Amino acid sequence: MRRPRPSARACSAALAAVLTALVMALTVVAPAAAGPALAEVARPTVDPAAPTPTAPWAGPPPQGSAPDGSTVGGKGLDTRGLVTVPGAPPLPEGITAAGWLVADATTGAVLGARDPHGRYYPASTLKTLTLLTLAPALNPDLVVEGTVEDENIEGSRVGLVHGGQYPVSLLFRALIMQSGNDAANALARAAGGVAATVAAMNATAERIGAYDTVAGTPSGLDVAGQSSSPYDLVLIMRQLIADPVTLAVLQTRTAEMPAVPGLTSGYQIQSQNTLLTDYPGTLGGKTGFTDAARHTFVAAAERDGRRLVVSLMQAERRPVHELTQAETLLDWGFATPPDSAGVGRLVDPGEAAPEPPATPDAAADGTLSADEVAPALDVATRPAAASGVADSPLLPVGLALAAVAIVVATLVGRRRALRPVPVRSPAGPPPDGSPPTAAQRSLPPVAGPPSGAAVRRPPPRRSGAPSRRPGTPSDARGTTTAPRQGMSPPTR
Repeated sequence: MRRPRPSARACSAALAAVLTALVMALTVVAPAAAGPALAEVARPTVDPAAPTPTAPWAGPPPQGSAPDGSTVGGKGLDTRGLVTVPGAPPLPEGITAAGWLVADATTGAVLGARDPHGRYYPASTLKTLTLLTLAPALNPDLVVEGTVEDENIEGSRVGLVHGGQYPVSLLFRALIMQSGNDAANALARAAGGVAATVAAMNATAERIGAYDTVAGTPSGLDVAGQSSSPYDLVLIMRQLIADPVTLAVLQTRTAEMPAVPGLTSGYQIQSQNTLLTDYPGTLGGKTGFTDAARHTFVAAAERDGRRLVVSLMQAERRPVHELTQAETLLDWGFATPPDSAGVGRLVDPGEAAPEPPATPDAAADGTLSADEVAPALDVATRPAAASGVADSPLLPVGLALAAVAIVVATLVGRRRALRPVPVRSPAGPPPDGSPPTAAQRSLPPVAGPPSGAAVRRPPPRRSGAPSRRPGTPSDARGTTTAPRQGMSPPTR
């Protein structure tokens, strides 16, 4: 006597159990098999589709880290609070910035900080990254023509007009001195467009270890997800003062904007960084303000051969002006012992990278050369690759399982399609000779197949085989730099 065949439902259930077990095994094994790449923390990105931030974070902002999850600059900087070097003098009163950092630009020692890796909105201090990225990529003698788009740019403007002829060297100064968003737009256009420039800025940030920084605009205009940190702003400024070209831009106090016949006469612009005149030894600085970022500032100064960099984020002007806060923090930093080991350190370009960058190597100072900016700008136009997925050895296994599931579903569906369906005749008893039921008698007549037509029927059931019951199928407002008391507000 033959053993009865298992039902289709039992077979499907058994196969489903096997597939479930395999998927669970893949879930457990995949992270280990995929290697260290999947263990890295995904780099934050901007979200232009999200509402533009209009206020600071309700609480502390997200805390940044290196791609491998470690704290850039050392564990001593893994804090949301206050930290200073041993033996430092008491901190000055009136420091109200939510995040700040003071570091020795020469030794790299971080002397003190509050929330050093908090990812705050940077406002126009992000223009320091724009300068660091584009200065080695653009010919300073290149003349850029102004456009109507430049005239209508949101936020602070230096006054570019359509048809005006502006050298790149002047646009760099307008960018830093007057925080011109129109200058940022013109420079980005000269470098291949806003998207390409932002991609290059993010590449530069990664090269120097500024992993808390995510650029969404070349001007610093707020966009959801855009960020920097007190630590990163100091890293960027450290690179700028080490390059004579960008240092000269930072130290420029006045510049002349050219006349455009029939539209505007020439005029002088002045630096909004009053530390250049008020604080001896200032090497340069950049102000910033938006409703979301509040007041931000980064600057560098030199005294007795010692160079310090200070940054402040999410500061207010009362009770103490943010530039005054920067001055007192610099004084405090110069009062610390020069041989202080630091509570952390500023990393050198490439030091914090867990693996070599995919784009060509940057210069030792972390900037992009003119030859290197092209592949960096190309990042904006290349489709993103699924890192660690396409090369995974488990991908073929997953595809094979998916194929098996499709085949099983097809077979089960086919078997169901071949189940016998009673054919109702217009009159007479059922084919097996039994009298018609009340339900059958109530059905309207249904036309059967034409005479002589072939009807596909299931194969005859073997003797002793159990009956099959029907089953179920397989289962980012304007960036403005608010004036210091006594200064006229910038053009909005």
